[in-house]
Amino acid sequence: MLAVVSAGIAPGLALLSYFYLRDKFQKEPIAYVFKIFTFGALLVFPLMFIQYVIELELGITSSFIKAFLLSGLLEEFFKWFILIYLVYQNAHFDEHYDGIVYGVSVSLGFATAENILFLFANGVELAFGRAILPVSSHALFGVIMGYYLGKGKFSFKQNDRKLWLSLSLIIPFFLHGTYDIILFSQNNWGFYMVPFMVFLWWLGLRKVKLANTLLA
Repeated sequence: MLAVVSAGIAPGLALLSYFYLRDKFQKEPIAYVFKIFTFGALLVFPLMFIQYVIELELGITSSFIKAFLLSGLLEEFFKWFILIYLVYQNAHFDEHYDGIVYGVSVSLGFATAENILFLFANGVELAFGRAILPVSSHALFGVIMGYYLGKGKFSFKQNDRKLWLSLSLIIPFFLHGTYDIILFSQNNWGFYMVPFMVFLWWLGLRKVKLANTLLA
């Protein structure tokens, strides 16, 4: 049990530490970062229930709907909602990069809880693959969500703010859905997943670099 919990938590904490330390300006309060991480973790249980009920009641069999609606839209929307409700107007959110820190926190909280449950059900020997793919992809969805949330927070024009806030949900939703549809493809999914993950890391690290050049 200890091995499963450790293997489930380690990649999330490692990635959270990495993105937290990339902040070149004032670091965010660790206690508040972990509060958002915890809220992300707590999302797993109601979302699993909602996904199960929708899939069962509607008899959904389409991989596209499962990827983009049940996973991409639902998961990214609830993570986005937590950021809007708990972080967006918070006094700690006073720099562009802060959006990335909190976006990564809520995403990795979710990914970590999901990872622990998965490893309990399927075995700790899958921990490395889980760290490389779902945990890191959730972190990068969080980077992109947080980057655009920061753009919205510090935009002076109302229309620009609405655009950035919309993109903070739409782009992670699209990327998450694309990730899942690749997994569901089954045949030669690794052939598509490798370039997708390379692109995702390139995009995420580019947003990290850009956010660190912007001042509130």
